[in-house]
Amino acid sequence: MSARTQESIRIAAEPGTVCDIVADVESYPEWSADVRSVTVLSEDADSWPQEVEFTIDAGPVSDTYVLAYDWQLAEDGVGEVTWHLVRSSKLKALDGRYVIAREGDGTLVTYDLAVDLAVPLPGMLRRKAEKTIVTTALGGLKARAEG
Repeated sequence: MSARTQESIRIAAEPGTVCDIVADVESYPEWSADVRSVTVLSEDADSWPQEVEFTIDAGPVSDTYVLAYDWQLAEDGVGEVTWHLVRSSKLKALDGRYVIAREGDGTLVTYDLAVDLAVPLPGMLRRKAEKTIVTTALGGLKARAEG
């Protein structure tokens, strides 16, 4: 597994608003440039997406894969969402999490991601791809929440 890429962003919205956007995985193609399509395959007992199929095109990482989610969030949206790879043709691992925290009158979101490709890719290019995915997702999340 590669070293993790982590980045945080402050969003001028309540944690519950941010949480709702993160949980609405089927809307990701509207605000995350690399995501082409999303299908919820199953939900947990609380109706949170549990297994989700994504099709992405993020430069060197273009694939259709399935992630399993774990939602550990309080009623106000504070907490974390983690995921891990279930299956993919081009990825060996895709582990990540959003940490959603109240900060003043807004929200601090930290995105933590580790990608391991099935095909060799120099570490520098892999880290650049991770950084691009994280930065793009956080920017899109901020724009969606503040829009």
